[in-house]
Amino acid sequence: MSLIDCVSLFAVLVALAALPSTSVVLVVSRAAEGGLRAGAAVTAGIVLGDLVFVALALGGMAVLAQTLGGLFLVVRWLAGLWLIWLGIQLWRRPAADPAPVSPPSRRGLAGGVLAGLALTLADLKAIVFYASLLPLFVDLAQLTPRDLVLVVVIDIVAVGGVKLIYAAAALRIARRLGPKPGLRRVAAGAMVTAGGWLLVRS
Repeated sequence: MSLIDCVSLFAVLVALAALPSTSVVLVVSRAAEGGLRAGAAVTAGIVLGDLVFVALALGGMAVLAQTLGGLFLVVRWLAGLWLIWLGIQLWRRPAADPAPVSPPSRRGLAGGVLAGLALTLADLKAIVFYASLLPLFVDLAQLTPRDLVLVVVIDIVAVGGVKLIYAAAALRIARRLGPKPGLRRVAAGAMVTAGGWLLVRS
C-alpha cells in the first residue's frame, strides 16, 4: 500500500464511521450513561467486528457470508434483542441519581464490548462492503504482512477514533446537563428503536 492508498482508506473509513447509525446511537447512549469507559467498551466491540469483516474480506471469503446467511440472521436477531434489553434497563433505572455518570462494572464493560461486536456482526452488508472496498487500496493478489498490518491499524484508528470522539462528546453533554431523566429516556428510546430496526430488517 502506498501513502496515498493509506490516507484514502483512512478518509473513507472515517467518513463512514461518522455517519449516524445504530452503532453511533449505542456508543453515545452507553457513554452518556456509564462514562467514557463504557463508550470505549462498545467502541472496542465495534472495532473487533470490523476487523472480523476485514479478515474475511482479505481472505476472499465474501462468498462464505452468503453461504452462512442463516447464521448472520441469528446474530442480527440477537443484536437487536440485546439493544432492546439494554434500552429497557436504561429506561427502568431510577430517575434520581447522585451523579450524572455512574462508572461501569467489569461485567458492564464486557457487556458493552459484546453489544458493539454483536451489532457490527449483525450487518451482513459490511462484509460485502469491505470485500469491494479493500481491493481499491490493497492488491489482494499480492497481499503482504505489511499491507495487512496497515489495514488493521488504519481500521482501528479510523473507526475507533471516530466512535471515541462520539463517546467523549456524549459524556461532556451528560455532565453539563446533569442527571436528567428525560435525556436518559431519550437514549433508552433510541436503543430500543435501533434494536427494533435490526429485527425489522431481519
